[in-house]
Amino acid sequence: MENQIRHRLVLIPPPLQGHITPMLQLATILHSKGFSITIAHTHFNSPNPSNHPNFNFLPFFDGLSNTQITSKNFVDIASTLNIKCVSSLKETLVHYITKLANENHGEKIACIIYDGFLSFIDSLAKELKLPSIVFRTTSATNLLTYHVCLQLQSKDSKSRDLVPELDLLRFKDLPLFNLTNQYDFLQSIGKTLSITPLGVIFNTVESLEDSSLNQLQKLYKANLFPIGPLHMIANDANNSSILQENDNCISWLNYNKPRKSVLYVSLGSIASWEEKELTEVACGLVNSRQNFLWVIRPESISDVSAWLESLPEDVKVGVAERGCVVKWAPQSEVLAHKAVGGFWSHCGWNSTLESLCEGVPIICQPSFGDQRVNARLLSHVWKVGLEWCNAIERDEIERVVRRLMVNSEGEMMRQRATELKHEIGIAVRGSSCDALNGLVKYILSLNA
Repeated sequence: MENQIRHRLVLIPPPLQGHITPMLQLATILHSKGFSITIAHTHFNSPNPSNHPNFNFLPFFDGLSNTQITSKNFVDIASTLNIKCVSSLKETLVHYITKLANENHGEKIACIIYDGFLSFIDSLAKELKLPSIVFRTTSATNLLTYHVCLQLQSKDSKSRDLVPELDLLRFKDLPLFNLTNQYDFLQSIGKTLSITPLGVIFNTVESLEDSSLNQLQKLYKANLFPIGPLHMIANDANNSSILQENDNCISWLNYNKPRKSVLYVSLGSIASWEEKELTEVACGLVNSRQNFLWVIRPESISDVSAWLESLPEDVKVGVAERGCVVKWAPQSEVLAHKAVGGFWSHCGWNSTLESLCEGVPIICQPSFGDQRVNARLLSHVWKVGLEWCNAIERDEIERVVRRLMVNSEGEMMRQRATELKHEIGIAVRGSSCDALNGLVKYILSLNA
């Protein structure tokens, strides 16, 4: 494509860290394949253009109130975005199409790639006579659960029963379970699943989710492109995090930490513990007598330093001797470090993939959305995770941490995780590479 106008793609993520990061990774990959990239984004949680000098950035109005932003009610946020962004994104794209035609020698948008969170974009793309492909930032299995959720009128009382259509998943693992606004959620996924896309991109590995992908292929009858793990394929040094990372923790890991001796503790960019639970976690980690790198985001507690000082003296000393506490960490780099032997995680899909890619087993503590599905996959399908079932109490924390980091059970999981790491490495050069090449050819065929 060097001697001709590059085909331009417009990629549109919602304003959530767990969705922005894989979309920017996908953009990096597609740019390396010869496409010009434009990122259309909301003003809230907008990516930093200086981190991605090869991309164009196109902001549009999101209509989110401060109350919605702080509430972290994702069903409400999704509903608002899918209503209030319609006219603003349309106006922005129409203006951009005209600008491209006038200033870039008649350049056109070859395709829109949008996050499935923003379901309205499918009809908007049709209105603008532009082809579109949906990008799913969750696992393929999670998308399959939506079809099951749509058939359920309310939470099933037999929460421990297995879902007939989904091997080893229980009703309590579904995204619908324990959701206060179930009706709104069902309405939202109903609209999402009514769309018949031209293609669906997944940040996954075919061999990890072959059964789910096969079932989805029958449901969608569309082109499916499992091209993950994106962070490995992108191999991008540019920072896509909207949170400030602390690299000092890497120096801490480098300093005299035995191989596989450190537990990395992070609940991602949204989930958090209450202050009382944080104290229990601190006590449990210290009592486990294991080294730990612990992410405590600023919004989790107003003054982390003051809280640490308020801990009982023996716990405070234990944290200082065995722990490193940071506001945010370069997670991929942390998980790849030879000193890290376990991960206490919320089981978001990005964190799940990053851990699998580095052969690190997980203590699974899911909170909402797709996290319960991922936790079940980790613990009962791939068998590299311990499922957290009890209250956040120091004695239980000590017990579970030692199960993963010291006991033979944890060692078996590390061996299994190493096998999956090898399997994923083969897929990056095999099935995922083939799917990526298929995606590139398909996009080019849309404009032939």
